[in-house]
Amino acid sequence: MNDRQLFTRDLLVLFGLTGWALSIPYYGSEFVVSMALTCLMYIALSTSWSLFCGSTRYLSLATSAFFGIGAYTGALAIEGQGWTTAIVLGAGIATGVAVVMGALVLHLRGTYFAVLTFGMTELIRHAITYWEKQVTGTVGRVLTVVPERDTIYLTMLLIAALAVATSIALRRTRFGLALRGIGSDEQRAMTLGVDTRLIKIAGFALTAAFAGAAGAAMSVRWTYIDPTTVFNPFIGFQTVLIALIGGAATLWGPLIAAIVFSLLAETLRLQMPQLYMMTLGLLLIWSVLYLPGGLASLRWETFRQWARDMRDEWKRKRYEWSGDKARDKQREKDRRVVI
Repeated sequence: MNDRQLFTRDLLVLFGLTGWALSIPYYGSEFVVSMALTCLMYIALSTSWSLFCGSTRYLSLATSAFFGIGAYTGALAIEGQGWTTAIVLGAGIATGVAVVMGALVLHLRGTYFAVLTFGMTELIRHAITYWEKQVTGTVGRVLTVVPERDTIYLTMLLIAALAVATSIALRRTRFGLALRGIGSDEQRAMTLGVDTRLIKIAGFALTAAFAGAAGAAMSVRWTYIDPTTVFNPFIGFQTVLIALIGGAATLWGPLIAAIVFSLLAETLRLQMPQLYMMTLGLLLIWSVLYLPGGLASLRWETFRQWARDMRDEWKRKRYEWSGDKARDKQREKDRRVVI
Protein backbone atom coordinates (compact mmCIF):
# COMPACT_ATOMS: atom_id res chain seq x y z
CA MET A 1 0.00 0.00 0.00
CA ASN A 2 1.27 3.47 -0.89
CA ASP A 3 1.12 6.48 1.42
CA ARG A 4 -2.19 7.78 0.06
CA GLN A 5 -3.85 4.40 0.53
CA LEU A 6 -2.53 4.16 4.09
CA PHE A 7 -3.81 7.66 4.80
CA THR A 8 -7.25 6.77 3.45
CA ARG A 9 -7.31 3.53 5.43
CA ASP A 10 -6.41 5.32 8.68
CA LEU A 11 -9.12 7.93 8.15
CA LEU A 12 -11.72 5.24 7.42
CA VAL A 13 -10.75 3.35 10.58
CA LEU A 14 -10.99 6.58 12.58
CA PHE A 15 -14.42 7.40 11.12
CA GLY A 16 -15.64 3.89 11.84
CA LEU A 17 -14.47 3.95 15.47
CA THR A 18 -15.88 7.45 15.98
CA GLY A 19 -19.25 6.38 14.59
CA TRP A 20 -19.32 3.37 16.90
CA ALA A 21 -18.38 5.54 19.90
CA LEU A 22 -21.14 8.02 19.02
CA SER A 23 -23.76 5.34 19.61
CA ILE A 24 -22.62 4.39 23.12
CA PRO A 25 -24.62 7.07 25.05
CA TYR A 26 -27.82 5.95 23.33
CA TYR A 27 -27.70 2.27 24.27
CA GLY A 28 -25.12 2.05 27.06
CA SER A 29 -25.77 2.23 30.77
CA GLU A 30 -24.30 4.90 33.05
CA PHE A 31 -21.45 2.57 33.91
CA VAL A 32 -20.65 1.91 30.25
CA VAL A 33 -20.68 5.63 29.43
CA SER A 34 -18.46 6.37 32.43
CA MET A 35 -15.97 3.72 31.32
CA ALA A 36 -16.07 5.06 27.75
CA LEU A 37 -15.32 8.57 29.04
CA THR A 38 -12.23 7.31 30.85
CA CYS A 39 -11.20 5.45 27.72
CA LEU A 40 -11.60 8.56 25.54
CA MET A 41 -9.63 10.64 28.02
CA TYR A 42 -6.66 8.30 27.90
CA ILE A 43 -6.91 7.98 24.12
CA ALA A 44 -6.54 11.76 23.84
CA LEU A 45 -3.74 11.93 26.43
CA SER A 46 -1.68 8.97 25.21
CA THR A 47 -2.10 9.73 21.49
CA SER A 48 -1.03 13.36 21.91
CA TRP A 49 1.85 12.27 24.19
CA SER A 50 3.04 9.77 21.56
CA LEU A 51 2.82 12.39 18.83
CA PHE A 52 5.69 14.29 20.44
CA CYS A 53 7.44 11.90 22.82
CA GLY A 54 7.11 8.80 20.64
CA SER A 55 8.65 10.61 17.67
CA THR A 56 11.40 12.55 19.46
CA ARG A 57 12.08 9.97 22.21
CA TYR A 58 11.76 12.66 24.88
CA LEU A 59 10.18 11.18 28.04
CA SER A 60 7.81 13.85 29.34
CA LEU A 61 6.13 13.46 32.74
CA ALA A 62 4.27 16.78 32.50
CA THR A 63 0.94 15.40 31.25
CA SER A 64 -0.72 15.70 34.65
CA ALA A 65 0.40 19.36 34.86
CA PHE A 66 -1.32 20.26 31.59
CA PHE A 67 -4.35 18.18 32.50
CA GLY A 68 -4.65 19.93 35.87
CA ILE A 69 -4.20 23.39 34.37
CA GLY A 70 -6.96 22.64 31.88
CA ALA A 71 -9.22 21.31 34.64
CA TYR A 72 -8.79 24.37 36.85
CA THR A 73 -9.17 26.76 33.91
CA GLY A 74 -12.35 25.02 32.82
CA ALA A 75 -13.75 25.05 36.36
CA LEU A 76 -13.13 28.80 36.69
CA ALA A 77 -14.38 29.70 33.21
CA ILE A 78 -17.47 27.54 32.79
CA GLU A 79 -19.77 29.60 35.02
CA GLY A 80 -19.11 32.92 33.31
CA GLN A 81 -17.88 31.99 29.85
CA GLY A 82 -19.74 28.84 28.88
CA TRP A 83 -18.77 25.30 28.00
CA THR A 84 -17.02 25.83 24.65
CA THR A 85 -15.00 28.80 25.89
CA ALA A 86 -13.94 26.85 28.98
CA ILE A 87 -12.56 24.03 26.80
CA VAL A 88 -10.74 26.47 24.50
CA LEU A 89 -9.28 28.41 27.45
CA GLY A 90 -8.15 25.19 29.12
CA ALA A 91 -6.29 24.13 25.99
CA GLY A 92 -4.90 27.63 25.37
CA ILE A 93 -3.51 28.23 28.87
CA ALA A 94 -2.00 24.73 28.99
CA THR A 95 -0.35 25.45 25.64
CA GLY A 96 1.09 28.73 26.94
CA VAL A 97 2.53 27.01 30.01
CA ALA A 98 4.00 24.30 27.77
CA VAL A 99 5.73 26.89 25.59
CA VAL A 100 7.39 28.46 28.65
CA MET A 101 8.24 25.07 30.16
CA GLY A 102 9.59 23.77 26.84
CA ALA A 103 11.80 26.81 26.35
CA LEU A 104 13.32 26.13 29.77
CA VAL A 105 13.83 22.36 29.72
CA LEU A 106 13.77 21.04 26.13
CA HIS A 107 17.52 21.53 25.75
CA LEU A 108 17.87 18.51 28.07
CA ARG A 109 17.32 14.86 27.22
CA GLY A 110 16.86 11.52 28.90
CA THR A 111 16.59 11.30 32.66
CA TYR A 112 17.24 15.00 33.21
CA PHE A 113 14.31 16.02 31.02
CA ALA A 114 11.98 13.49 32.63
CA VAL A 115 12.91 14.52 36.17
CA LEU A 116 12.61 18.23 35.40
CA THR A 117 9.18 17.90 33.80
CA PHE A 118 7.97 15.92 36.80
CA GLY A 119 9.51 18.50 39.15
CA MET A 120 7.81 21.37 37.34
CA THR A 121 4.51 19.48 37.53
CA GLU A 122 4.84 19.27 41.30
CA LEU A 123 5.86 22.94 41.44
CA ILE A 124 2.68 23.95 39.58
CA ARG A 125 0.53 21.77 41.84
CA HIS A 126 1.99 23.24 45.04
CA ALA A 127 1.82 26.78 43.63
CA ILE A 128 -1.92 26.42 42.93
CA THR A 129 -2.47 24.89 46.38
CA TYR A 130 -0.63 27.81 48.01
CA TRP A 131 -2.57 30.36 45.93
CA GLU A 132 -5.90 28.84 46.90
CA LYS A 133 -5.03 28.73 50.59
CA GLN A 134 -3.68 32.27 50.72
CA VAL A 135 -6.03 34.04 48.29
CA THR A 136 -9.34 32.18 48.32
CA GLY A 137 -9.00 30.70 51.79
CA THR A 138 -9.98 27.23 50.66
CA VAL A 139 -8.60 24.33 48.65
CA GLY A 140 -10.70 22.93 45.85
CA ARG A 141 -13.58 24.03 43.66
CA VAL A 142 -17.23 22.99 43.62
CA LEU A 143 -18.65 23.14 40.09
CA THR A 144 -22.23 24.37 40.25
CA VAL A 145 -22.68 24.57 36.46
CA VAL A 146 -22.39 21.08 34.96
CA PRO A 147 -23.36 20.26 31.37
CA GLU A 148 -25.44 17.24 30.51
CA ARG A 149 -23.81 13.83 30.35
CA ASP A 150 -24.09 13.56 26.58
CA THR A 151 -22.49 17.00 26.12
CA ILE A 152 -19.47 15.96 28.17
CA TYR A 153 -19.22 12.66 26.33
CA LEU A 154 -19.46 14.18 22.84
CA THR A 155 -16.90 16.84 23.72
CA MET A 156 -14.45 14.23 24.99
CA LEU A 157 -15.08 12.13 21.90
CA LEU A 158 -14.33 15.16 19.69
CA ILE A 159 -11.07 15.84 21.55
CA ALA A 160 -9.97 12.19 21.26
CA ALA A 161 -10.89 12.03 17.56
CA LEU A 162 -9.03 15.29 16.89
CA ALA A 163 -5.96 13.94 18.67
CA VAL A 164 -5.92 10.80 16.50
CA ALA A 165 -6.69 12.79 13.33
CA THR A 166 -3.87 15.22 14.12
CA SER A 167 -1.49 12.30 14.59
CA ILE A 168 -2.60 10.80 11.26
CA ALA A 169 -2.10 14.11 9.44
CA LEU A 170 1.14 15.28 11.04
CA ARG A 171 2.95 11.99 10.47
CA ARG A 172 2.84 12.77 6.75
CA THR A 173 4.06 16.38 6.96
CA ARG A 174 7.49 18.00 7.16
CA PHE A 175 6.74 18.79 10.81
CA GLY A 176 6.22 15.10 11.60
CA LEU A 177 9.33 14.18 9.63
CA ALA A 178 11.30 16.76 11.62
CA LEU A 179 10.06 15.24 14.90
CA ARG A 180 11.14 11.77 13.79
CA GLY A 181 14.48 13.18 12.65
CA ILE A 182 15.05 14.65 16.11
CA GLY A 183 14.31 11.26 17.62
CA SER A 184 16.70 9.46 15.28
CA ASP A 185 19.63 11.89 15.46
CA GLU A 186 19.07 15.42 16.71
CA GLN A 187 22.55 16.65 15.76
CA ARG A 188 22.16 15.42 12.20
CA ALA A 189 18.73 17.04 11.98
CA MET A 190 20.30 20.35 13.01
CA THR A 191 23.00 20.06 10.35
CA LEU A 192 20.25 19.47 7.76
CA GLY A 193 18.67 22.81 8.65
CA VAL A 194 15.91 21.75 11.03
CA ASP A 195 15.19 24.32 13.75
CA THR A 196 15.07 21.64 16.42
CA ARG A 197 14.36 24.04 19.28
CA LEU A 198 11.28 25.51 17.58
CA ILE A 199 10.04 22.08 16.43
CA LYS A 200 10.37 20.62 19.91
CA ILE A 201 8.55 23.50 21.57
CA ALA A 202 5.75 23.33 18.99
CA GLY A 203 5.37 19.56 19.47
CA PHE A 204 5.43 19.90 23.25
CA ALA A 205 2.79 22.65 23.09
CA LEU A 206 0.58 20.53 20.83
CA THR A 207 0.66 17.72 23.40
CA ALA A 208 -0.28 20.21 26.13
CA ALA A 209 -3.21 21.58 24.12
CA PHE A 210 -4.95 18.20 23.98
CA ALA A 211 -4.14 17.45 27.63
CA GLY A 212 -5.53 20.83 28.70
CA ALA A 213 -8.70 20.36 26.65
CA ALA A 214 -9.17 16.88 28.13
CA GLY A 215 -8.69 18.26 31.65
CA ALA A 216 -11.26 21.01 31.08
CA ALA A 217 -13.78 18.50 29.71
CA MET A 218 -13.26 15.96 32.48
CA SER A 219 -13.27 18.45 35.37
CA VAL A 220 -17.08 18.70 35.30
CA ARG A 221 -17.36 14.95 35.58
CA TRP A 222 -16.12 15.11 39.17
CA THR A 223 -18.18 18.25 40.11
CA TYR A 224 -15.54 18.90 42.81
CA ILE A 225 -11.85 19.30 42.03
CA ASP A 226 -8.74 20.06 44.04
CA PRO A 227 -5.02 20.10 43.17
CA THR A 228 -4.46 16.59 44.53
CA THR A 229 -7.12 15.18 42.21
CA VAL A 230 -6.43 16.92 38.91
CA PHE A 231 -2.62 17.15 39.28
CA ASN A 232 -2.42 13.50 40.32
CA PRO A 233 0.95 12.12 39.06
CA PHE A 234 -0.79 8.80 38.36
CA ILE A 235 -2.56 10.41 35.40
CA GLY A 236 0.80 11.27 33.84
CA PHE A 237 2.42 7.94 34.69
CA GLN A 238 -0.48 5.92 33.34
CA THR A 239 -0.48 7.97 30.13
CA VAL A 240 3.19 7.11 29.62
CA LEU A 241 2.60 3.43 30.40
CA ILE A 242 -0.34 3.22 28.00
CA ALA A 243 1.69 4.81 25.21
CA LEU A 244 4.74 2.61 25.80
CA ILE A 245 2.80 -0.64 26.09
CA GLY A 246 0.64 0.20 23.09
CA GLY A 247 3.61 1.34 21.03
CA ALA A 248 4.72 4.96 21.44
CA ALA A 249 6.03 5.21 17.88
CA THR A 250 2.87 3.78 16.32
CA LEU A 251 -0.43 5.41 15.38
CA TRP A 252 -2.98 2.97 16.78
CA GLY A 253 -0.95 1.51 19.66
CA PRO A 254 -1.93 4.14 22.27
CA LEU A 255 -5.59 3.81 21.28
CA ILE A 256 -5.53 0.02 21.62
CA ALA A 257 -3.74 0.18 24.96
CA ALA A 258 -6.07 2.91 26.26
CA ILE A 259 -9.08 0.67 25.64
CA VAL A 260 -7.37 -2.31 27.30
CA PHE A 261 -6.30 -0.33 30.36
CA SER A 262 -9.65 1.41 30.75
CA LEU A 263 -11.34 -1.99 30.93
CA LEU A 264 -8.72 -3.23 33.39
CA ALA A 265 -9.04 -0.09 35.50
CA GLU A 266 -12.80 -0.37 35.85
CA THR A 267 -12.76 -4.10 36.57
CA LEU A 268 -9.70 -4.39 38.82
CA ARG A 269 -8.70 -1.05 40.35
CA LEU A 270 -11.65 -0.65 42.70
CA GLN A 271 -11.85 -4.27 43.83
CA MET A 272 -8.21 -5.35 43.60
CA PRO A 273 -5.97 -2.27 43.25
CA GLN A 274 -2.77 -4.21 43.96
CA LEU A 275 -3.56 -6.68 41.18
CA TYR A 276 -4.21 -3.77 38.81
CA MET A 277 -0.80 -2.22 39.53
CA MET A 278 0.87 -5.63 39.20
CA THR A 279 -0.82 -6.06 35.81
CA LEU A 280 0.51 -2.68 34.69
CA GLY A 281 4.03 -3.62 35.72
CA LEU A 282 3.90 -7.07 34.14
CA LEU A 283 2.57 -5.71 30.85
CA LEU A 284 5.31 -3.08 30.77
CA ILE A 285 8.04 -5.67 31.43
CA TRP A 286 6.54 -8.01 28.83
CA SER A 287 6.41 -5.24 26.25
CA VAL A 288 9.99 -4.13 26.87
CA LEU A 289 11.42 -7.65 26.74
CA TYR A 290 9.32 -9.37 24.10
CA LEU A 291 7.32 -6.71 22.26
CA PRO A 292 9.40 -3.51 21.92
CA GLY A 293 7.04 -2.23 19.23
CA GLY A 294 4.08 -2.40 21.62
CA LEU A 295 0.70 -4.04 21.22
CA ALA A 296 0.27 -2.42 17.81
CA SER A 297 3.13 -4.51 16.44
CA LEU A 298 1.37 -7.81 17.21
CA ARG A 299 0.92 -9.93 14.10
CA TRP A 300 0.24 -13.63 13.47
CA GLU A 301 3.91 -13.94 12.58
CA THR A 302 4.74 -12.61 16.07
CA PHE A 303 2.82 -15.47 17.69
CA ARG A 304 4.41 -18.00 15.32
CA GLN A 305 7.86 -16.65 16.17
CA TRP A 306 7.11 -16.90 19.89
CA ALA A 307 5.98 -20.51 19.37
CA ARG A 308 9.20 -21.33 17.49
CA ASP A 309 11.30 -19.69 20.19
CA MET A 310 9.49 -21.61 22.93
CA ARG A 311 9.92 -24.88 21.02
CA ASP A 312 13.64 -24.26 20.50
CA GLU A 313 14.07 -23.32 24.16
CA TRP A 314 12.25 -26.50 25.24
CA LYS A 315 14.51 -28.62 23.02
CA ARG A 316 17.59 -26.96 24.49
CA LYS A 317 16.41 -27.51 28.05
CA ARG A 318 15.45 -31.14 27.36
CA TYR A 319 18.86 -31.74 25.81
CA GLU A 320 20.48 -30.30 28.92
CA TRP A 321 18.29 -32.05 31.49
CA SER A 322 18.53 -35.48 29.84
CA GLY A 323 22.28 -35.58 30.38
CA ASP A 324 23.08 -35.70 26.65
CA LYS A 325 24.79 -32.32 26.87
CA ALA A 326 27.10 -33.47 29.66
CA ARG A 327 27.90 -36.73 27.83
CA ASP A 328 28.68 -34.87 24.61
CA LYS A 329 31.00 -32.55 26.48
CA GLN A 330 32.78 -35.50 28.08
CA ARG A 331 33.19 -37.23 24.70
CA GLU A 332 34.64 -34.04 23.23
CA LYS A 333 37.04 -33.75 26.14
CA ASP A 334 38.12 -37.39 25.78
CA ARG A 335 38.62 -36.95 22.03
CA ARG A 336 40.90 -33.98 22.63
CA VAL A 337 42.94 -35.93 25.20
CA VAL A 338 43.45 -38.79 22.73
CA ILE A 339 44.54 -36.43 19.98
